[in-house]
Amino acid sequence: MIRTPLAALAAACCLGLAVPPALAHDTGGHAGAHAHDAASAHACDEIAIGDIVISGPFSRATLPNAPVAGGFLTLANTGAEDDRLVAASAPVARETQIHEMAMAGDVMKMRQLPEGIPLPAGETVVLQPGGLHLMFMGLEAALVEGETVPVTLLFEKAGEITIDMPVAAAAADAPATGHAGH
Repeated sequence: MIRTPLAALAAACCLGLAVPPALAHDTGGHAGAHAHDAASAHACDEIAIGDIVISGPFSRATLPNAPVAGGFLTLANTGAEDDRLVAASAPVARETQIHEMAMAGDVMKMRQLPEGIPLPAGETVVLQPGGLHLMFMGLEAALVEGETVPVTLLFEKAGEITIDMPVAAAAADAPATGHAGH
């Protein structure tokens, strides 16, 4: 069930209204608040759970029978305490992992981050192509441009939230403007 402050935050955001700081970081006093209502959890470019602000989620369209896809978004920790993205899941994939791509000498290597991604207090972490990202493994179906994929994110302190991740063009480096859900 959606907590009233989260629904109010989404409505204010989508209407372009100023959001009071107390509301922007309130999950109804429940750090593990679950947000499952598409109208409130996915309706604007930013959504907050606890001190974490999620923005710009997107994935890329895939070819039929592609085994994997990436997920990208920006996570801003507006709080005074560190947090961590510890897990993610999506019904479109058999498994969702948190990954990093990094140069090892002259070779770009990808590796799973089983401990998740640290989100230091007051800092922003960007999951983007060629860097930190979510990896959807064992895709059940192709990701189609213009559609959305529900993705559940689990934070160590902020709790769990399900967002809609718009599917952009196959070569996209950023979310499409005016994506579905607005």
